[in-house]
Amino acid sequence: MTKFKICGLTDLHNAKTVRSANADFMGFVFVPGSKRKLDKNSAKQLIDSYRQSTGSGGPALVGLFADQPLDFVNEMITLCGLEYVQLCGSESPEYWGKINSKVIKSISTDSSTSNVQNQSNLFNETQKIVDSNAIPLYDKFERGQLGGTGKSFDWASINGFSDSLDFILAGGLNPENVGNAIKQVRPWCVDVSTGVETAGIKDPYKILKFSEEIQVL
Repeated sequence: MTKFKICGLTDLHNAKTVRSANADFMGFVFVPGSKRKLDKNSAKQLIDSYRQSTGSGGPALVGLFADQPLDFVNEMITLCGLEYVQLCGSESPEYWGKINSKVIKSISTDSSTSNVQNQSNLFNETQKIVDSNAIPLYDKFERGQLGGTGKSFDWASINGFSDSLDFILAGGLNPENVGNAIKQVRPWCVDVSTGVETAGIKDPYKILKFSEEIQVL
């Protein structure tokens, strides 16, 4: 079954819902300027409360960062027990090679990658990420944004990539379209944030519905 990640969690109730939905990953945002950003103290309090109430196991914890000091990233890994770091900026392989956890590297994907040459360039970029021991994540390119826009890109731009690469598909996914996305793209994992929100707040019903749509495939 395709793995899935629920991202942008900010409260204990929905963190527990994500676990009950059998998600593989849950994400916490530390990117400045994000509406879902957690500061150091609130993140530790939330994650400590989650662990105390649910025990060991459950989804792997992912922290989202973008072009932030390496020392801060590693500090948050230790403080919150993060198992993965998702890099949403212009970080280099040299940078992520010094991170004390597994790494997910976001690729902002433009619709212009649908032509053959650009698709080849995108594949080569992705292969370099994999060769650097990171997991690629495709998200919608939006000028001035670092992901989390709730908008999808042209999935045809990555058709066939799953034949030789494991990657995470993000951008505009929701309970209504995730099934079609998986059938078309066959990603290793899908990632959602905005698509399981109502009025900007995580919606437990939508989280569970998203999970159900994946599990019936």
